[in-house]
Amino acid sequence: MRRTVFNEDHEAFRETIRAFIEAEVVPVYDEWLAAGQAPRDFYYKLGELGLFGIEVPEEFGGAGEESFKFQAVVSEECARAGVSFGGSSVHTGLCLPYVMAYATDEQKKRWLPGFVNGETMFAIAMTEPGTGSDLAGMKTAAKLSADGSHYLLNGAKTFITGGVHADRVIVCARTAPATAEDRRAGISLFVVDTKSEGYAVGRKLDKLGLKTSDTAELSFSDVKVPLDDLLGEEGKGFSYLGQNLPQERLAIAVGAYSQAAAAIRFAQAYVQERVVFGKSVASFQNTKFELAACKAEVDAAEAVVDRALDAHDRRELTAADAASAKLFCTEVAGRVIDRCLQLHGGYGYMNEYPIARLYADNRVNRIYGGTSEVMKSIIAKSMGL
Repeated sequence: MRRTVFNEDHEAFRETIRAFIEAEVVPVYDEWLAAGQAPRDFYYKLGELGLFGIEVPEEFGGAGEESFKFQAVVSEECARAGVSFGGSSVHTGLCLPYVMAYATDEQKKRWLPGFVNGETMFAIAMTEPGTGSDLAGMKTAAKLSADGSHYLLNGAKTFITGGVHADRVIVCARTAPATAEDRRAGISLFVVDTKSEGYAVGRKLDKLGLKTSDTAELSFSDVKVPLDDLLGEEGKGFSYLGQNLPQERLAIAVGAYSQAAAAIRFAQAYVQERVVFGKSVASFQNTKFELAACKAEVDAAEAVVDRALDAHDRRELTAADAASAKLFCTEVAGRVIDRCLQLHGGYGYMNEYPIARLYADNRVNRIYGGTSEVMKSIIAKSMGL
């Protein structure tokens, strides 16, 4: 069945991304894995390719597109090749919507040209040690200085993807205490310059998967944040986070679906080549049934993703819709990738095979962006339960 979610422009872009991955990423990907991150200069290449500016207005050096589907194409092509672009997905997928929605014209003029060409890489810092998904429990605080000329930022963040290479970080911090009526009150967003005194990058975290994304701990000790680097209105941060979460969860759903589809492709190629007991593994009925069952699940995930992508481009994707798509696609991917690894036998456990990396990379999809349990709570609430 032919997919209709992408048009000719998307498919032409797909060809460009696929060729770029084959030329610039696949040959050096093992080096990235060994280093635990993509090199900083790779992001300049993505900037030259135009990847960072697709959804940025032309006046700031971008292409002025409004469709999220171009980012979906990138996710699919990375998964197809068994690679990732490090922390760049956070730069465009998570950070750009905040800048576009809440930055002033002056801030956009300062930040977006560097955003587009890769000179100013962005990350976002929400999660704190000990709070996990409970963002309302954050302790990082920003207080006005005595003379009112700047904020003083203090606190710590963890699990910050892109945190090592970032030049600017959107930091969520308390500018007022939570109230008994509303724990979410008093949170603001700041676009912090990582060269500021008192800003420190701690450990680069050693993760199970996603080895090429630089994920770090951050700390802030009396970091001076200019008033002009407040993003949006003071105290409105939590509502801003809520408004952007549907796209974040859609991106995770797309990534999970893409990884599951890639797993089938890797497994199908492997079982057709691998010979045991004098026959190809593909010739056994169990192999055929396993792959057929996996394909049926991925077909369903594709339909869910495509419906959500269309809804998002129409600005109709609700929080519950996004939660449902994320829950379904990430759970499907977990099952499918596990079964495809099993078909590889012992070789599926070897990191030289892309299925092993997919297995490790995929596991976090059911955790970040809100756990599967949080997704179920959101869906249940939308049902009036």
